Amino acid sequence: MEQVIAPADLIGTWKLVSVELRYSDGDVRYPWGTHAKGHLLYSAEGYMSAVIASAERPLFATEDVLTGSVEEQAQAARSYVSYGGPYELHGNEVTHHVEVSLFPNWVGQAQLRYIEALDNKQLILRSAPILANGKQATGYLIWRRYASGSEN
Repeated sequence: MEQVIAPADLIGTWKLVSVELRYSDGDVRYPWGTHAKGHLLYSAEGYMSAVIASAERPLFATEDVLTGSVEEQAQAARSYVSYGGPYELHGNEVTHHVEVSLFPNWVGQAQLRYIEALDNKQLILRSAPILANGKQATGYLIWRRYASGSEN
């Protein structure tokens, strides 16, 4: 029997546990490393925001947020992804309607996620197949509910 998911079940802040890409040939990759960090927020107003980053990102040589070498900027972009916008929940599918994104190709698109598991402590999302490193892959993202006052 499929789990009935209410919008209230998603609302809150989730911390990333892991993100992996599973390829049809059995290969599994961790695009932001095995210790990636991130947050996923779902608001009661129907908006979401997701950020994922490699655990140890190199610092720029400057403190100026609007400058940096082309190489520094490229490395920063490769080690980070974020997007946000309204979301809709239908059964075990949550659709993220992307309004802003580090990856500009996602803006104006819907990113579909399948809820594989959800309880008060953990959320497991599966992506629809995506193109990653030139091959089709499915993303699996495991999130832990952020508990106020804890070190999560």
